[in-house]
Parts: sequence; structure tokens; C-alpha cells
Amino acid sequence: MSAGDGGDLAANRLGLGQFPALLVVDMTRGFTDPACALGCDCPAVVAVNRALIDQFHALARPVIFTSVVYRGPDQARVFRERLPALNLLTPDSPWIELDPRLGRRPGDLLIEKHWASAFHGTRLNAALRGLGVDSLVVTGLTTSGCVRASAVDGLQYEYRVVVVRDAVADRNQAAHEANLFDLQAKYADVQSSGEVIAALRVLGPAAGG
Repeated sequence: MSAGDGGDLAANRLGLGQFPALLVVDMTRGFTDPACALGCDCPAVVAVNRALIDQFHALARPVIFTSVVYRGPDQARVFRERLPALNLLTPDSPWIELDPRLGRRPGDLLIEKHWASAFHGTRLNAALRGLGVDSLVVTGLTTSGCVRASAVDGLQYEYRVVVVRDAVADRNQAAHEANLFDLQAKYADVQSSGEVIAALRVLGPAAGG
């Protein structure tokens, strides 16, 4: 897929704004460990996420993680009825813990969510506005599910969105490729981690960082 692929629609490449944040979607044990019914084996994707996280930390730019947690039977009831494996994600389960390879720091925000989008029913948008964020670098799992939903909602909340091609994955490779194509066509820039890191270095550290 090339940067210009967009079907019959002309799409502008927007890139990052001046105040980007990294949104790491559902990189928890339940999704990065194939021993879990929800998981996939994606060590390369974990490694790319770590490199991006380290770069955002080095530049004092915001890093935000999400985790799916269900604290009662009424939370996302229909979603869980549709996908029963989600019922594994309870507060006492190790599957909701962030993958320790990511290197989360104490100042990194953790958003608990119940649905696919990191925005739906959460405090994410309010937190981003409070931080002065104008654009999002979206990574994580899975491309066709929570990554896509979060990227589309990011656009709908008026953020520029960049999805990092080598920092997202899916249990189904065909779904992964199709959703990256569709995201590029309509909702986000799809870039490599190298492109994103280069753009971040041009921006430099956040003010006061």
C-alpha cells in the first residue's frame, strides 16, 4: 500500500500537528500473549511500540495507554454477548495488565475502556484537550478492531491521526491489510515507525520538556 492509495477519493496527507500524543491501544497481556483467547504472537509489534514509547518519553511528549476492563455484567453487555472471550478481562485477571515490555512510566495516562474505541465512554478526549494535544499517533491491537475504532473517533474529535503500520497487528492478516488501506483512504495517515520518529525529531522536545 502506498501513501497515495485512496480508491476514488482524493485524500490529503496531514501528518502530525505541533502537539502530538502517542495512543497505545490495548497492548495488554490479553492481546499480546497467544495463550489468551484474545491474543496474538506479535513480538516485533511490541518492540516497535517500545521504540515509539521511548521516543515520546525522550521528547517529553504524552503517552497514553488503554486497557479493556469489565467490572460488572452490565458494562458493554451486547459487545460481550457478541464476543464472549471479552469476559476474560476482569479486574482480577492478569490479562488486563499492560505488557511489561512496553516500559510504561508513572506519568503515562492509562485509560480503562469497555468498547472498541478508546474515546467511547471514557475521559480520553477531555484528557487530550487538557494536555493541548492536536494530533494522535495510534498504535496497538487490533488493526481491524480497537485500533480502527480509535483512529476513526480521533478524526471525529478533530485530531489529526497517524496510524503506525509496523506498530499495529491483527489476528487476521487480510483484515489487517484491508483496514490499513481503508484508514489511509479516509481517516488517517498510515506511516512507518521510521517516518513517525523522524517527524517527532523535527518537532523536538515539548515546551518545558
